[in-house]
Amino acid sequence: MNPCRFYKCLADDIRLKSLMLISQAGEACVCDLMAALELDQPKVSRHLAELRKCGILQDERRGKWVFYHIHPTLPNWAKEVILDTAKHNKDYYQAALTRLKSCQSSTNNCC
Repeated sequence: MNPCRFYKCLADDIRLKSLMLISQAGEACVCDLMAALELDQPKVSRHLAELRKCGILQDERRGKWVFYHIHPTLPNWAKEVILDTAKHNKDYYQAALTRLKSCQSSTNNCC
């Protein structure tokens, strides 16, 4: 992972917010992110696929849903950038994080 590719992958509002949400939640499925970002499935999936192609996220299929988490082989400097950005910019994604947590904790889960 080189810095130019890393930052180009994050240079989109949906991808950056998705990454901030996943970094805070540990993992999230497409349906949770759809609810959190208030976007449709094709749009969310397309941006998550881009983050996966960049090597920033890793996916895992569970039944009909795909869950995403930070790629375990992502360099430490990149993980630190993600976590530091999330820590210092909560106002950027707080409303979406609240929706995500609500969805994930609901007995009627968003999926």
